[in-house]
Amino acid sequence: METLNLLWNFFQDQILKMKWLNDLIGSILSETGLDMDQRIGGSIQFFVFDIFKITILLCILIFIISYIQSYFPPERSKKILGRFHGIGANIMSALLGTVTPFCSCSSIPLFIGFPVQVFRWG
Repeated sequence: METLNLLWNFFQDQILKMKWLNDLIGSILSETGLDMDQRIGGSIQFFVFDIFKITILLCILIFIISYIQSYFPPERSKKILGRFHGIGANIMSALLGTVTPFCSCSSIPLFIGFPVQVFRWG
């Protein structure tokens, strides 16, 4: 059980939180003479870390969604939805809509909310 707990903590810290990237950026910025304990150094580290993190996450997300969309052309969606009527059709179209679309309508508002967190830290 202890090994499983260690593996989960490693996965959570290094993969999900991208601690390795934060440490790498911190050490690179420290080499330039910035003090990460100061407010300006921490702010620059946070900004650069978020740029790379969001870019990596967007690339992974776009790849996964594009792969899923390759299995759901509009004709297949129409064929699936043609079998349902009434409230079942509404539920099924909502489920298909959560899997298939990926556009600026959903991604831009999500990422506009990220910079607001910078001002709450101060």
